[in-house]
Amino acid sequence: MHTITQDMKYKQSLMNYAIRHGVSRASRKYNRHRSYIYFWPRRYDGSTDSLRPLSRRPHSHPRQHSEEEIRLIRNMRKRNPQLGMIELWCRLKKRGYTRHPESLFRVMRRLGLFPEKKKKTKYIPKPYEQMTYPGQRVQIDVKVVPAHCRAAGCPKLYQYTAIDEYSRLRYLGAYEEQNTYSSRDFLVRMVKWFKKRGIRVECVQTDNGFEFTNRFSQSKRDLPTLFESTASSLGIRHKLIRPYTPRHNGKVERSHREDQKRFYATHKFYSLADYGAQLAVHHSRSNNIPMRPLGWLSPRKFLQNYTVRYV
Repeated sequence: MHTITQDMKYKQSLMNYAIRHGVSRASRKYNRHRSYIYFWPRRYDGSTDSLRPLSRRPHSHPRQHSEEEIRLIRNMRKRNPQLGMIELWCRLKKRGYTRHPESLFRVMRRLGLFPEKKKKTKYIPKPYEQMTYPGQRVQIDVKVVPAHCRAAGCPKLYQYTAIDEYSRLRYLGAYEEQNTYSSRDFLVRMVKWFKKRGIRVECVQTDNGFEFTNRFSQSKRDLPTLFESTASSLGIRHKLIRPYTPRHNGKVERSHREDQKRFYATHKFYSLADYGAQLAVHHSRSNNIPMRPLGWLSPRKFLQNYTVRYV
């Protein structure tokens, strides 16, 4: 539309110049043939809109659909409103229709015979619940170690991550398997690690993976996993996020993106022991990096200030 408007303004300038100074001078100045300039005064009435290019589509075509064909298409569509276009085309062929499916598609689109697309309900996110003290809720997730970080012969590796929503303090664990046993072991170690730093974990929030819950299992839906039973025995509430909505676990997901940039892009691992040793160094380093949500304090420093203020 911007190009068409500029072209219309150019034609209006040409017409005004031709009216004031003649067609010959306008032809030399604008480098246009005289026949081109003589064509536009027939339409020009002083407004820019009169110079708008008209449609070049022909009014008729020798091979256009006949009235009988259009009537056949309308009647068939009316009797079969939910039928797909190809199936509809097959039924039309049995009744003498000889056009290609592409032609049928164009005619049906022009006649408005396709069902209207259902508008998706706009998702309105709930207001985020801000945590007020450390340990109120801890997000847990698993990151698969990229294949390019594993040397030849090294098994698959997984990084378990727990991040406190209030202080952003993280605890990382290295494992060879992503299952409910690894999740249970990580939960126990994580609770002990946070307890040493004066944080009592009240709630853990995870996605709906089978390493955490049987929520989407066909046969074990009512059977708690080892992770869930361990959390219950420790007095920790287990909260599941909405399915297929990783943004609800946004803090731990964002931390995994930073791990990819700061750690996995430049490191290589040869065994589980080697991976665990390197991950421990990265773990200590990540908890000492200042963060904007914490007022440019590191998670460790932010937690120290909280302890001094409220204890």
